[in-house]
Amino acid sequence: MKINGIEYKTIWFNEEKQVVKIIDQTKLPHKFIIKELSSVKDAINAIKTMEVRGAPLIGGTAAYGIVLAVQENKDLEFIKKCSEELIQSRPTAINLKWAVDRMIKKLAGINSDKILSIALNEAKEICDEDEKFCKNIGINGLKIIEEIYNKKKDTVNILTHCNAGWLATINWGTATSPIYHAHKKGIPIHVWVDETRPRNQGANLTSYELNEEEIPNTIIADNTGGILMQRGEVDMCIVGTDRTLSNGDVCNKIGTYLKALAAHDNNVPFYVALPSSTIDWDIKDAKDIPIEERNSDELSHVEGIDENNQIKKVLIYPSKSKAMNLAFDVTPAKYVTALITEKGITKASFDGLKKLFK
Repeated sequence: MKINGIEYKTIWFNEEKQVVKIIDQTKLPHKFIIKELSSVKDAINAIKTMEVRGAPLIGGTAAYGIVLAVQENKDLEFIKKCSEELIQSRPTAINLKWAVDRMIKKLAGINSDKILSIALNEAKEICDEDEKFCKNIGINGLKIIEEIYNKKKDTVNILTHCNAGWLATINWGTATSPIYHAHKKGIPIHVWVDETRPRNQGANLTSYELNEEEIPNTIIADNTGGILMQRGEVDMCIVGTDRTLSNGDVCNKIGTYLKALAAHDNNVPFYVALPSSTIDWDIKDAKDIPIEERNSDELSHVEGIDENNQIKKVLIYPSKSKAMNLAFDVTPAKYVTALITEKGITKASFDGLKKLFK
């Protein structure tokens, strides 16, 4: 996708310098900075500080983190220790552990000089695979948007929450991929972008990337979606997911559950877009999903750009107040109209997912 008219992906390996390059998302939308990761500690820090975020991109970064670990030390015990540290860097998004486990399995028993090239090829394959999956999610989700447009014969209004765009993946995005495909096909689209507190990923990232693709969008406060649905100004909701259980329950950015409830009450279809790498086939009860609780500073402080074009962080809460910052919630499958995957659209249920992913 594009930034300032130039095509980018969110992560890539620079062969000449032997470093991983990322877009530092903590500086967006005010500054576009490409950062280099030269060690596994750099990769861990990028995940922890959310320089990279979004389940698929976290997975891709973790895969390249293993590559950086191999560059530092080809000893398998060292690599295994690094893999454990990577997995612990953020607990909720399952793609991280999935990618690390896949890398370790690929490298198991290899004690030759080829281990670096094998690791690099596997990391690239993980990222290429995600890009392909996200593109297919868009092709499948396009059918839903086309159906709405063919009935309405007017602009399709889509509400999304957080950022499940190309900045959260390698390219295309999950929730945004159908939007991008519809736009490229000439279907008039307008996106209601939840601001998404805390961290404002909707305002800072989703609106930013939609602007770069010249797709009309309007940022709204997180609590505005309900009244827009009541007024008939939302044709469909589409969100991403950090972990989807085999029964169809969806764990995503905090506030997703409330949007699903509002959509259900107003008969607005609520879709979740995901690659198969985000499906957790092991956890059976949503209560067992590890819900990340992040630093309360993300609530009590906001970042913006001042009159000197400098990014500043300011306190907006009373200095003595406490804050609780749960990063994710779980939307029960009964509130999900359907899941949009790289293999097709299915009911949010075990039977539905099993038919697509045997």
